[in-house]
Amino acid sequence: MMSNSSPIPGQPSNAALERLHVFVGEWELEITSMSFEEDKTAVVRGRASFEWIEGGAFLLEHSEVANTDFPRPVSIIGPDDSAEAYSMLYFDSRGVSRIYQMSFSENVWKLWRDFPGFSQRFIGSFSADGNTIAARWERSDDGSNWELDFKLMYKKVR
Repeated sequence: MMSNSSPIPGQPSNAALERLHVFVGEWELEITSMSFEEDKTAVVRGRASFEWIEGGAFLLEHSEVANTDFPRPVSIIGPDDSAEAYSMLYFDSRGVSRIYQMSFSENVWKLWRDFPGFSQRFIGSFSADGNTIAARWERSDDGSNWELDFKLMYKKVR
């Protein structure tokens, strides 16, 4: 039986998917504090979009930045509704493919990947109105000592 409470038209109610609705839309990006840039004060701007695919079964993210040195990624987010957990499949213009574990609870978005020699983690906090995400990516070569890779600010534009 279909539930009318789902924010995804034509989809049955699924609490794990419904929580992701706050991502849907167009976002401006601001990237700062980049560990890989010589100028640590540099600011790079770009855009990201999140949209439902497959009738709302998955969330698709595209992003790109004005600086062509940055990869152009595409990610597909899907839930395990029983565990109320998520996975993100990532691919970018460099040919890099990764699988991240993901959680989203109490307006905090987390991604992580534990891999020998190069582990990553991301944490993003949504503003109370859901229109801003303050985030950071961190990296670790040994899985114990973490360093800032870069900071991100998402601002919803529609």
